[in-house]
Amino acid sequence: MIQFQNESLTVFQSALFQTTCTVAVTKDLVIVVDPNWLPHEIEEIKEHVARVKGRRDVYLLFTHGDFDHIIGYHAFPDAKVIGSKGLHEHPQKEQKLELIQQFYNEYYIVPPYEIGFPKVDYVICEDGQQLVLGDTTLTFYLAEGHTHDGLFTLVEPLGLWVAGDYLSNFELPFIYYSAKAYEETLQKAGQVLFNHKVSVMVPGHGQTTSDQEEIKRRIQLSQDYLARLIAAVVDKDLERQSALEKELPFRSNFTKECHRENVELVRKEYAGR
Repeated sequence: MIQFQNESLTVFQSALFQTTCTVAVTKDLVIVVDPNWLPHEIEEIKEHVARVKGRRDVYLLFTHGDFDHIIGYHAFPDAKVIGSKGLHEHPQKEQKLELIQQFYNEYYIVPPYEIGFPKVDYVICEDGQQLVLGDTTLTFYLAEGHTHDGLFTLVEPLGLWVAGDYLSNFELPFIYYSAKAYEETLQKAGQVLFNHKVSVMVPGHGQTTSDQEEIKRRIQLSQDYLARLIAAVVDKDLERQSALEKELPFRSNFTKECHRENVELVRKEYAGR
């Protein structure tokens, strides 16, 4: 379904995990971010892109390589691909493809197109790197923590910030890579907001927002959660750790496992074991 729309942006939201896909149209190009999940949802995105593209080239931007975010890669076979160096050199490409196939198998879905890992045409290696295409400027920042290959992207002149799996309105941090890197990325998020004129911020899961104070609130919410988690793990306080798990919305076996991984990574990085 369409979650948010204005004259230049359309944000689609999947029924699964409230995962977003942003389609941004500028004078020069159409950017499609993380097309996902279900075949009919991706088809809706494809039909929208076909209506708005005109003579513009289509670019696929992948915020990171988690399988739910790359599942629609081959729905746009002629698009140029933008991704981080971490995505380009991802060490577990086959595992991600196996997860996609497993998803289709579990729900008896016939894959509507070939399953593949994105082949990156424009590799982003450092903070502040830019891609200038006509009057459109994309500015990138590496966003590690949730994964090793995350990417923040600012699209000018739209004032669009695509945040990937950060700054959700409901989803607290899931740390698959590094708690320390996650903290650094949240600090970077504050700098991005200060240094760029952000009109719209789209998270990978949850609601789009145009409210600067709401973006600040989400940064602070994640920072507060991480600080309390780190303190609870360092203090070996199982009661506080358990209480933090209960703060995760949509509690399930999935969130239970994510909390366990959070604790293990924090213990490894901050408690020395």
